[in-house]
Amino acid sequence: MASALSLEDQILVALRRITRAIDLRSRTLLQDYGLTAPQLTSLHAISRLQPVKAGGVAKEIHLGQPTVTGILTRLEHRGLIQRTRGERDRRSLNVRLTEEGERVLRDAPSLLQDQFLQKLAELKEWERTQILATLQRIAGMMDAGAIDAAPVLSSELVDATAGDAPFHIEETEAQPDTSPESPPDAK
Repeated sequence: MASALSLEDQILVALRRITRAIDLRSRTLLQDYGLTAPQLTSLHAISRLQPVKAGGVAKEIHLGQPTVTGILTRLEHRGLIQRTRGERDRRSLNVRLTEEGERVLRDAPSLLQDQFLQKLAELKEWERTQILATLQRIAGMMDAGAIDAAPVLSSELVDATAGDAPFHIEETEAQPDTSPESPPDAK
């Protein structure tokens, strides 16, 4: 049975489904656990590498150090991590999970990309290569080929509530909000 949608529209529907799946997972993580995907990714990296410096976390999760510093500050305020001065170099800060951070990490769901990567690994190499080439081509067609992105499946914008007001999560929180929706005197 042929679809009533054109081939182009079917491609757009498939892209929208992917975007929606990422958005829904990001919302669920934020609502149920109070974490964004980059925060959860940071907790996983800290758990694997601790003690680790902020730069090590940034390198591990492929985000800029200023962004990771903002993430770590929020995690520290929630009592999920602890930053301590290095013994040899007092200017250096080491990051470790707290007991609460370990508990949250144990209770939190796996990241969407964990499930995706597991299924992706089951494909033959030629299938993965074909998917990569197609997605790179799509990114180029959307003028997104030069956008720096971490290998984390999370949405950049998530609705704050059931309303329409979007807000930026970790990937962009470190930068000041210069969107036209915010009044100029709100800074």
